[in-house]
Amino acid sequence: MLIRYVGLDVHKDSIKIAVAEEGRDPARFYASIPGETNKLIARIRKLGSKNSLRCCYEAGPGGYTVYRALTAAGIDCKVIAPSMIPKQSGKRVKTDRIDAENLAHYLRSGDLTEVWVPDETTESIRNLVRLRDDARIARQKARQQLNQFLLRKGRVYQKTRWNIHHIRWIRFQKFPMEGDNVTVADYLRQVELLNERIANIEENLKLYSRHWKQNWLVERLQCLRGIAFISAVGIAAEVGDLKRFATAGKFMSYVGLVPSEHSSGQKERRGSITRCGNVTVRRLLVEAAWHYRYQPRRSRAIAFRNEKLPQQI
Repeated sequence: MLIRYVGLDVHKDSIKIAVAEEGRDPARFYASIPGETNKLIARIRKLGSKNSLRCCYEAGPGGYTVYRALTAAGIDCKVIAPSMIPKQSGKRVKTDRIDAENLAHYLRSGDLTEVWVPDETTESIRNLVRLRDDARIARQKARQQLNQFLLRKGRVYQKTRWNIHHIRWIRFQKFPMEGDNVTVADYLRQVELLNERIANIEENLKLYSRHWKQNWLVERLQCLRGIAFISAVGIAAEVGDLKRFATAGKFMSYVGLVPSEHSSGQKERRGSITRCGNVTVRRLLVEAAWHYRYQPRRSRAIAFRNEKLPQQI
């Protein structure tokens, strides 16, 4: 059976299709179609039977819609990590047609790195995790704006910030100009709205993850120091099945926690961590690792989380 390797350069409005036959012949451009999955499936089926086709496209803002449509139609499809596609430094021309041809060529040669595709439930939990992260960043920005305003007015809080005492201190700040009172009240209201937004997202995360197939991993991750529910559900949603990593080193590489290296000849040079891979998981793991500076103590909350888990865990 003749295998055809199909590279797809997927964009919002169009999809470029290139095909590489078995052998050493260069990939050829096949067609450009509108960015609709039904038209894509119809065009790809003209290339041969579904068992003879191997498709791929780069991961991007379009998500996994194309992957799920092709898979549902019985066509083999892979989502490729864009940063891991081989680059030829001598080539200075980049077009959508060339990108599609390169994908088909490297799919045939086996030089592409496949991205793990979550199921729809896992992707939904991941979207909630990222929504909370966006809200957290927005709250951090709103707090900075409020702090900067108070600093400009010469009001500085010397103790721990953003607890109930700090909030009460902000509420009692009064200024001779009424415009300043309106400003501080509006900044504070924005912070409180974002606090409410984050609390609502966390409640939804707890609700929808309760019957999620990865919930067992969320519960067990919370046995580790520095990892509570939010970190645990974030790691589980972003990583998925940990068994797909054969060794700890491969998982470290996936999250960019291995040292970079630039060695040549007799010189061996290692630098800081690569920082490639999943940013969210890397941040959560680093934040959790900082808790190992302290002596291990089991708080009431940690003891409550662990009481229903196996003793071995």
